[in-house]
Amino acid sequence: MPLEATTPPAFASALSTRSHGEEALREVCDKTLGELGGSPDLALLFFSHHFAPLAESLARQACDALGTERLLGCSGESIVGVGREVEGRPSMSLWLARLPGVSLWPMHLGFERSAEGGAIVGWPDDLPLTWPSAAALIALGDPFSFPAELLLDRVNEDQPGTVVVGGMASGAQTPGQSRLLLGSKSFDEGAVAVLLAGAVNVRTVVSQGCRPIGRHFVVTKAERNIIHELGGRPALDQLKDIYAELPTSEQAMMQHGLHVGRVVSEYQDHFVQGDFLVRNVVGIDNDSGAMAVADVFRAGQTVQFHIRDHRSADQELHTLLERAGRQSAAPPAAALLFTCNGRGTRLFPQPHHDAQAVQKTLGEIPLAGFFAQGEMGPVGNRNFLHGFTASLALFEGK
Repeated sequence: MPLEATTPPAFASALSTRSHGEEALREVCDKTLGELGGSPDLALLFFSHHFAPLAESLARQACDALGTERLLGCSGESIVGVGREVEGRPSMSLWLARLPGVSLWPMHLGFERSAEGGAIVGWPDDLPLTWPSAAALIALGDPFSFPAELLLDRVNEDQPGTVVVGGMASGAQTPGQSRLLLGSKSFDEGAVAVLLAGAVNVRTVVSQGCRPIGRHFVVTKAERNIIHELGGRPALDQLKDIYAELPTSEQAMMQHGLHVGRVVSEYQDHFVQGDFLVRNVVGIDNDSGAMAVADVFRAGQTVQFHIRDHRSADQELHTLLERAGRQSAAPPAAALLFTCNGRGTRLFPQPHHDAQAVQKTLGEIPLAGFFAQGEMGPVGNRNFLHGFTASLALFEGK
């Protein structure tokens, strides 16, 4: 049971770039405990892949130093802190939360194959059959062994309204190299997660880094991931018409990366950036005019073509963060950032883009995270696994 919510939640974070794992851990623990003023109710630890071999030892030492077993963490290619993104170098980020009035259910989830296809296992015995309203699940998974989309489908169907935010560990080249932390234990497969419910709001920002071009269309013929017709014409013909209307700069962007955005909620008359689930176009048949997209489509859905570049990604993230700030009854007190390993300096001309966007828009609130190999977050009222996305969890007291 949670402690009585007599005080608002409190948070702290710290980032270390020390190359020695134990020294880095000692630095972030000392700094965050000093800021928080005592042991946390929840801790998240993100560490670069350089420290993966030390994961078990780091987990034990972190739990001892912090005075809690409610620790989650994972390895990443690059690590995020307040205003900084440390790419490809040894680094460690620690985030602490004191959460009076909040119930927490930490868990290690796995995947078991069955005749029906498979199931997510490892749910805590004391987890309610129906999760509390406004609950949020923070999840960190191993991309080689854990089907995140199956988890998201189950939560969407069984626990509607529950937000899932997080990311898949990165920096590993082969199965078994990723590291996940739960309490004082380390795992190389599955997922670690914690369900939060109570006197804290978890608001999400999911920036897919794309912007729509042209006009939207209704899918009139489709077969699974193949769009045959848009608005009664071959998909390629509609694309060619839009291409001819674009300025030269946007034509070049389309040639380097074309995407299709599927409207998540059809119950609106006007669609803007952020209303779409964006997926890559993976192939075009010039003879039939059909288009293969990394999603499943059906006739009657509304779609629009999208393009991505660093300007679009920058504008969208700032717009969504500003919108989240305006919609909050109180300013966010802390954040977790799960950004794609295809962002950072692979997308933007300057380093630290996403972390600095959070700092500039929301202030120097405690922040931690990592560059993920797939990011989890909601679009509309459903949770999805994304790519090239910055997915944030913003924490606010109730």
